[in-house]
Amino acid sequence: MKNLMLRGIVVGPVMTNCYFLKNKATEEILIVDPAAEAERICRTLDRIGGKPAGILLTHGHYDHIMAVNELKENLGLPVYAAREEKAMLNDASSNLSLSWEGKGYTVDADHYLEDGAVLELAGFTVKMYLTPGHTEGSCCYYLEEEEVLMSGDTIFAGNCGRCDLPGGNFAKMQQSLHKIIDYLPEQVQIYPGHGEETTIRHERSYNPYL
Repeated sequence: MKNLMLRGIVVGPVMTNCYFLKNKATEEILIVDPAAEAERICRTLDRIGGKPAGILLTHGHYDHIMAVNELKENLGLPVYAAREEKAMLNDASSNLSLSWEGKGYTVDADHYLEDGAVLELAGFTVKMYLTPGHTEGSCCYYLEEEEVLMSGDTIFAGNCGRCDLPGGNFAKMQQSLHKIIDYLPEQVQIYPGHGEETTIRHERSYNPYL
């Protein structure tokens, strides 16, 4: 990792990883999947130091988005997501907040991205790969120069995201796994939405869902 300082905390009812990507050169920070506990996320930002510059959402399930609106309002941060996830982000039934949390929660991103979109954010070059399977608009964010992939609930260590929830499709999940694992360099570090980090090398050899 050349300019990247990466930190993560586990938040929310189903132990979701929320990541902070700080550019050591620009002092700017991207937040990936602020799932819950906005105050704790803000305290973490204070400890890390620097200027928050944006929020990246890997998908729209409630357990990845429930601190977004508070952070967006308080910090003025733009929110990025895949275009195919717009409907889920704006539907409390589809994103499971209504049934699993007991109250509806919706988010509207400021920027809806097409597959392969390349963003210049916080001094990083970030490429978005659309990876449907867990949801229709699930995606991964790849920082090529830093050799880091934020995989959300697409790729887990030796596993993949559930395909039996709204928007899930196992055939599409297998295609998405191959799209990422077969082609990115083996040294790339993968940071998933739940659980421990892994690498392209490890998943290429041991992920049974390929």
